[in-house]
Amino acid sequence: MYMHVSTVEAKDRVVTSSPYPCLCAMIRKVDRIVTRNYEKHLKPCGLKVTQLSMLSKIARNPLVTASELAESLRMDQTTVSRNLLVLEKSGYVRLEEESTDHRIKRIQIADCGLAKIEEAKPLWEKAQQEMELILGRENIDEMLKIFGTLTRKG
Repeated sequence: MYMHVSTVEAKDRVVTSSPYPCLCAMIRKVDRIVTRNYEKHLKPCGLKVTQLSMLSKIARNPLVTASELAESLRMDQTTVSRNLLVLEKSGYVRLEEESTDHRIKRIQIADCGLAKIEEAKPLWEKAQQEMELILGRENIDEMLKIFGTLTRKG
């Protein structure tokens, strides 16, 4: 999807548009390509990259709530809930009701969840190394600066 429209001069006015292709479409396309690469590498351990990200975040933040997890990962609540269900059914996490409010569930990582993260690490590292080879460290450094700007504003 390339929505670039160059400047068009009319009789009494100038109509302009962005000199760039649709940034949203380009970023989403790149996201799909990168996700496929990581998931190809993670396939032997049975995790999707989103699930690994969630498990890692839960491991670093014991007893986080689903809402807190969604907010910290900038994910919508439905996506987090759907993935938590898969992780819970697999035994990687436990959901514990808050003692003061039974609507709130705290997420605790299980020992097999920690083991799954350890199993996934070398696979993730291979995906990471492949991306470094494709992009180069200088480009990655620049991208991280840009991503930092976007995440601070988002």
